[in-house]
Amino acid sequence: MENSGNLDRIEIILCDTQDGANIGSVCRAMKTMGLTHLTLVTDRIYDEERVRTLALHAYDLYENRKEFTDLRDAIADSILSVAATRRVGKGRKTSRVNPEELARHISGMGDGKVSVVFGCESNGLSDEQVRTCSMVVTIPTSDRFPSLNLSQAVQIISYSLFQGLSPYARASHVVPSERIDTAVSVCIDSLKAMGYFKNEEERSRTGEFLTSVMERAGLTENEVQKMEKIFTKSQKIAKHKELK
Repeated sequence: MENSGNLDRIEIILCDTQDGANIGSVCRAMKTMGLTHLTLVTDRIYDEERVRTLALHAYDLYENRKEFTDLRDAIADSILSVAATRRVGKGRKTSRVNPEELARHISGMGDGKVSVVFGCESNGLSDEQVRTCSMVVTIPTSDRFPSLNLSQAVQIISYSLFQGLSPYARASHVVPSERIDTAVSVCIDSLKAMGYFKNEEERSRTGEFLTSVMERAGLTENEVQKMEKIFTKSQKIAKHKELK
């Protein structure tokens, strides 16, 4: 089974991986499941021989990698960004899916790049990195020993996507993350003008909430514009009532 049309939209992002050997193992895990797009978010310089030794015939994924120093830049052109983490806590999103549910969710979205983001070996993804993504995927594990190493986690999620993705995406043009950011700014500015926020933290949390919801919804440009209009029109109505 080779759902190449839908698999080709999947990008694996590794944030600040500590050991090049683990990157090599990830390359091998990806390629066995038909995934070929690797992005690194880091300022580290890796020993390429350690990468090659573990990657074997999947070393071309590393050679063709993209690199960024900021996660937001790495996912700017994605229609969906997914944080792979098992840790919970304030600011780490209350809603999460397992790998099989993730595959079904992606299958129902329109065309566009989907980024699955993994953290470093020692600490995983930071709270800020999780908040930057639009949803969370968690691999079910035993409570007795829940920890997976990086390449194992990538292998399990890659396998689930390989098995579960429909052959073709639904034909619609979903806007990328950077367009959602613009729309959320419009919405937040309108709410701010109406005096909605008590403080900066509430403004920030509301922005993160709207971003996550809009990205998970897979909105088209027309739908995004309608969403912006709801907020800007509400602001104008509120201002008009104040002037009366």
